[in-house]
Amino acid sequence: MLGGHALAGPVVNSGHVESELVAQEAGIAPGGTIYVALRQKIAPGWHTYWRNPGDAGEPTKITWTLPEGWSAGDMVWPTPVKTRLGPLLDYAYKGEVLIPVPITAAANAQPGTTLSLTADVFYLVCEQVCIPEQAKLSLLLPVVAGTPAPDPKWGAVIGKVLADAPKPAGLKAVFKLEGQALKLAVTGGPLKGADMAGAYFFPYSSKVIEHAAEQAIERGAEGLTLTLKPGYDFVGGSTPPAELVGVLATKAGAWEVTATAGEALAGASGLGPPPAEAAPGGALAGGLAGALLFAFLGGLILNLMPCVFPVLSMKAASLAGHAHEAPKARLQGLAFLLGVVATFLALAGALLAVRAGGAAVGWGFQLQSPLVIAGLALLMLLVALNMSGIFEIGTSVQGVGAGASAKGGVSGAFFTGALAVVVAAPCTAPFMAGALGYALTQPPVIALGVFLALALGFAAPFVAVTFIPGALKLLPRPGDWMEVLKKGLAFPMYGAALWLVWVFAQQAGPIALGQLLVAGVLAAFGAWLYGLAQARRAVGKGSAVSMILGLLAVVGALALAAASALSAKPPVAAAEASTPSGPGLTAEAWSPEKVQALQAEGRPILVDFTAAWCVTCQVNEKVALSGPKVAEAFKAQNAVLLKADWTNRDPVIAKALADFGRVGVPLYLVYPKNGGEPVILPQLLTEGMVIEAIERAGS
Repeated sequence: MLGGHALAGPVVNSGHVESELVAQEAGIAPGGTIYVALRQKIAPGWHTYWRNPGDAGEPTKITWTLPEGWSAGDMVWPTPVKTRLGPLLDYAYKGEVLIPVPITAAANAQPGTTLSLTADVFYLVCEQVCIPEQAKLSLLLPVVAGTPAPDPKWGAVIGKVLADAPKPAGLKAVFKLEGQALKLAVTGGPLKGADMAGAYFFPYSSKVIEHAAEQAIERGAEGLTLTLKPGYDFVGGSTPPAELVGVLATKAGAWEVTATAGEALAGASGLGPPPAEAAPGGALAGGLAGALLFAFLGGLILNLMPCVFPVLSMKAASLAGHAHEAPKARLQGLAFLLGVVATFLALAGALLAVRAGGAAVGWGFQLQSPLVIAGLALLMLLVALNMSGIFEIGTSVQGVGAGASAKGGVSGAFFTGALAVVVAAPCTAPFMAGALGYALTQPPVIALGVFLALALGFAAPFVAVTFIPGALKLLPRPGDWMEVLKKGLAFPMYGAALWLVWVFAQQAGPIALGQLLVAGVLAAFGAWLYGLAQARRAVGKGSAVSMILGLLAVVGALALAAASALSAKPPVAAAEASTPSGPGLTAEAWSPEKVQALQAEGRPILVDFTAAWCVTCQVNEKVALSGPKVAEAFKAQNAVLLKADWTNRDPVIAKALADFGRVGVPLYLVYPKNGGEPVILPQLLTEGMVIEAIERAGS
């Protein structure tokens, strides 16, 4: 019986937090419920997170292992404290915190027995840096026949935590969006005559308000009205929530609040009639239907983006080879469609899974990996060498593009579709950005539906051409011209390989770049040996040695490329870099603090969210941001160009993109000199467009 009280397991010190399980009662009756609390003692200067962590962080999670028939209820979260880090505001716990959880015993639990409760606790603890930690905790709990006595050490402590925890108190609450402000009015018995100084609303959802914004208080006879800055759920294009749920904390106590959209509450003060333009609305009219339409259109337009040009070489050569064989052309079109859809959904599923795990990643995350970039660079080089006739794989250029071959090139067409998605998807076309932003705020099934529409739009032109006999017959009959065309189309693939090597240099630094270049030479040598062996075999001569040496050289090149990527070190941190963007125009490194500081100075700002692997971004930079007229316009308006470089993974940039409903680059924001919300420019820029936007921002 453990002396008639619960016995906690060893205190677990995970580095910055000491954790243990403690019980409010000394035991538990069959079918009864008691509270078991997770107690954490947090190192000075560090903090863990509330159920809504705020601008950054992760809430503590508990996974219970209980005896059969036992159950655990929801965690009871004490009121958090606010903690700031630069422009971010988080909701946290410091010092010591107890988080009670109701535990219910099985009705057939036998008095006189002692059972073990186990909890796997996962939490993020932060100071200037954040460290994910975990603890496996246990508690031995006696089963007693009657009402259990309070635990002599922890009973009163847990009782006070439960008494102070936010809970419903019959408060009436309404909210209303008024222009750029979200008004929350609350009235009720506990608020009448209470001290409202410092009152604060902690929302349960991370997307309904801007956490870092001040919450202005207007006191009324029966309660108060808080003026909040609306978050993504109100301004990001989705349907505004029907309820606003959270905790209202005051000096008199903290209570759960569930507000509904409505008119002013008498006695709350400060919530007047809404302006005519305050009706909720979104950029994606029609919700899911609009998102599906925009995703399909975005996929169509993605075919015109510069990212896709290299892969068009393989598509064009394949079409030329089967232009007068309609059944084969259609089969390849369907295989290409399947490759596009499968790869889009695979990337989308991986993205959703990683984001669900708390990582701040966005669309195009695969090209933020030097390992992926190095592998694609060698693949593009081998594709180009094959198209140039150095060696042969399969009977179709599509088979070469995939590194696979099959009768009729069907599997090759599938992998060409996959390669097209991997290389092209990180670019975001018009219409596509809003649809992706909508998708990542929805349940997984709806999100994958939007990505499916995007894939169908991307594959539609190639598939349609294969099913239009008149279009295919416009091409000449097969002949020597096809071989010339194939070799000519190899050069965009060489260009793609060089571009990927340049991207790798931005990510990995000069030493790793040198290793990748050596790997490229080795791969080309191996491809030449393999082609030499094929030529010797064609005339009946021995070829085994050359073929084996060629394959070994290619394998060695892949291994060297992988080693260079895994040992890569970025040459200069993005936050420290300042890069010239044209004659007399220098881009300074972006940060939220930099934007705030420049706004305080009254200067117009253009923020360029970009990445080295985003071809559209690079084209815009050369076409629209590098001319002397743009530099003159910036100088005349005392404007500043800030560059947010997302070439390598950066959670701060990922969050900033999400704040504007985007999951990828490019994104161009122009902040007016007199403050206010930024104007979002189109994803395809012209010099005149940039100059006009800067002049308006400076007026």
